[in-house]
Amino acid sequence: MNGDPEVESSADDAADAADADSDASTADTMRERAEENRVKLWLLLRANRLVVAGVLTIVIFVAFVAVAVAFSPSLAEKLGSSDSIETLFASMITVIVTGATLVVTIGQVVLTQENGPLGEQQKRMNDTLSVRESVVELTGSPVPTDPAAFLDAILGAAARRAQDLHESVREHDGDDPDETALWEDIDELTTGVVENAGNVRDRLDGAEFGSFDVVFAAIDFDYSPKIGRIERVAADHDETLTEDERDLLEGLKESLLLFGPGREHVKTLYFQWALIDLSRQILYAAVPALVVAGLMLTVVDAGTFPGRTLGVDHVTLVVGAAFALTLLPFSLFVSYVLRVLTLAKRTLAIGPLVLRDSA
Repeated sequence: MNGDPEVESSADDAADAADADSDASTADTMRERAEENRVKLWLLLRANRLVVAGVLTIVIFVAFVAVAVAFSPSLAEKLGSSDSIETLFASMITVIVTGATLVVTIGQVVLTQENGPLGEQQKRMNDTLSVRESVVELTGSPVPTDPAAFLDAILGAAARRAQDLHESVREHDGDDPDETALWEDIDELTTGVVENAGNVRDRLDGAEFGSFDVVFAAIDFDYSPKIGRIERVAADHDETLTEDERDLLEGLKESLLLFGPGREHVKTLYFQWALIDLSRQILYAAVPALVVAGLMLTVVDAGTFPGRTLGVDHVTLVVGAAFALTLLPFSLFVSYVLRVLTLAKRTLAIGPLVLRDSA
């Protein structure tokens, strides 16, 4: 049975408007898309991981002392009547050794991905060279080997193609409603590409891989909705676009499609780099943590640190500090994993697919 044409038309118009609003309302920068405050994103992504681990260690120390003072009249008395220190730090030694072993296992898994037979390594090389050849065709020049410069070259090509498209369609800004609509859509599309690419390229300039700067800049180029907008412009203005303008539009889409896997490749390399750094940092921290736990287990008791400061037993401060230091490997793990998981969520989708909660 055929439906009411007016109802169907209204529904189609509403759907088109919703799609258009969805594309247009997608912010370029990751902070705007996430709709989260600067402090939270700084903590999750931008802050130095050692600083985050240090802050977390201090928070653990302060929380331990505060709770001990609030809920125990005198920790020294409790320690004198039980073996709390021995029980606590004997458990911590087990945790540290187990955690360090787990970290070594994670490092081995990461390194295993780099190993393989000769044929497999050759396939990896051929796939990489194939992508580089595509980038050469896109940019018209040799591809940089530096990750930041590599992404910058793709963004530069995208910006140039957007400008070429903008200039080509400028003449459509006339009295004809279809041509005016085309010009407005192209102007919005190309302006967004050029401005977003320019901001990201400024941040990529001088960024060194190994730090988070390269990946942090790259995730601020929101290519997915731009690809969707290109497809919509091509479909909505198919009859108004000239053959050359269709080619320019397709060329712009091609450059954005190349940026996607390029960014994902750089992000994957950063993940491996960060996990290796994490393994090293935890192993470095595990040794002094074991020493502290061993000293607390064998040397310290309720009478080792007599007296009080500001109403707090010295032994409480010492036990709290030792507990926080023995948790330093865990604090490092938390700080690195927070960044990796946040970055993975923000870049979960590849291609023209926008996940509002993870974009």
